[in-house]
Amino acid sequence: MSGGKLGGGLLVAGTTSDAGKSVVTAGICRWLARQGVKVAPFKAQNMSLNSFVTREGAEIGRAQAMQAQAARVEPTALMNPVLLKPGSDRSSQVVLLGKPVGEMSARGYHGGRQEQLLGVVTDCLEQLRGTYDAVICEGAGSPAEINLRRTDIVNMGIARAARFPVVVVGDIDRGGVFASFFGTTALLSPEDQSLIAGYMVNKFRGDVSLLEPGMEMLRSLTGRGTYGVLPFQHGLGIDEEDGLRVSLRGAVRESVVAPPVGEDVLRVAVCAVPLMSNFTDVDALAAEPGVVVRFVDRAEELVDADLVVVPGTRGTVKALEWLRERGLADALLRRAAEGRPVLGICGGFQVLGEHIEDEVESRAGSVHGLGLLPVRIRFEREKTLARPSGTALGEEVDGYEIHHGVAEVLGGEAFISDDDGRSLEGCRVGSVWGTHWHGSLESDGFRRAFLREVASASGRRFVPSPDTSFSSLREEQLDLLGDLIAEHADTDGLLRLIEGGAPAGLPFLPPGAP
Repeated sequence: MSGGKLGGGLLVAGTTSDAGKSVVTAGICRWLARQGVKVAPFKAQNMSLNSFVTREGAEIGRAQAMQAQAARVEPTALMNPVLLKPGSDRSSQVVLLGKPVGEMSARGYHGGRQEQLLGVVTDCLEQLRGTYDAVICEGAGSPAEINLRRTDIVNMGIARAARFPVVVVGDIDRGGVFASFFGTTALLSPEDQSLIAGYMVNKFRGDVSLLEPGMEMLRSLTGRGTYGVLPFQHGLGIDEEDGLRVSLRGAVRESVVAPPVGEDVLRVAVCAVPLMSNFTDVDALAAEPGVVVRFVDRAEELVDADLVVVPGTRGTVKALEWLRERGLADALLRRAAEGRPVLGICGGFQVLGEHIEDEVESRAGSVHGLGLLPVRIRFEREKTLARPSGTALGEEVDGYEIHHGVAEVLGGEAFISDDDGRSLEGCRVGSVWGTHWHGSLESDGFRRAFLREVASASGRRFVPSPDTSFSSLREEQLDLLGDLIAEHADTDGLLRLIEGGAPAGLPFLPPGAP
């Protein structure tokens, strides 16, 4: 950035949830980092069941960790000071500056608690602005959620506090993008409208010249231009915020699917349990040539699976009830009896144990698990947040832990050991594995060794690729996001916004809600 100015910034808002705010923010971060700009991502408040643990032991949204990687900086709690982890339709665990501070209803949070946090989030943003050349903020949902504007700390609330310009992203693949841009702006108060610099179209398919008349009409109606038209791009596979939006009925995890190295493919079925958390754990499997990953919710969909994964969940007891109601629990018991592979991760590991004592998460008390592993789980109020490392199947493995449940392993073999071979974490009995460690499958050597075990147990002639590097694939995807911004956005215009602050002199639309 010219002049070495510190603290410039931009807020990337969206017409809706899932409009593309996270990927656009990451793309801008990677594009700026390539230009030698010291840039940091920021999201004041994130609602997500996909989270990550920073090196200092703070829990933040995985999307912000991914954006930090795009910016080529280490993620910190400052980048996502408030994280809400839903436990039901009406309540969430509140994680403040990386540590849980309690459960709160939506009414209680929006009724006063959120407004009290504005000082915390603005302080975090100011700390980042004092360190970095630029801070690229991501909004949440839509800034036109006028019912929540009074207590907003993540959209126009933070933009107004920081005097940051706002670019609104719209997903044209859904249709109605021009109406969404106009309506979003029109519903804002004049003060908030003054910060809206313009728009960015996401996921466009076709000839951009066909959009130009609409963009000109939008400019004449709002006085604001469009900062880019990003094409629809397959295979990005970047971390999503919310496991609640994973589609079922055999949905395939979007990934770059390559032919198998050996003769066979491996089919992985992921049980789409309620309140599924960190389903990104299976991304490393989906990145392997010849591995097909599907999310399922019916027992018959496990029949042809070579591996079944029971993923993390914010509701272990609820997930256990769901598995039993749908017949998936019986299907898992049959698989184990037949020696067919099952992997439980975090909450999924807890489900596979013999007994659960929970007076914290569900307050259900004593509950019988599936009994596939000789493990007893006791939920503690203190949450375990860690970045451990060890060895498994003869390979180095890294991971991160986010859980209230503490495991007492009463038998079987250790899944993960320390460097001296002593039991460290998890449990294995035959072809059933369990671990609290998220992210372990991103360790390339361990993932290959694990897939060889799965292939052997399944009788498949599958050979893991010796060349697949998950970290390299992630870097390629982040570079692709940077390319989208560099090649299809008005980068000169974006730089002027980031350096110059809030736009001035833009005409107001008819005033909307205060």
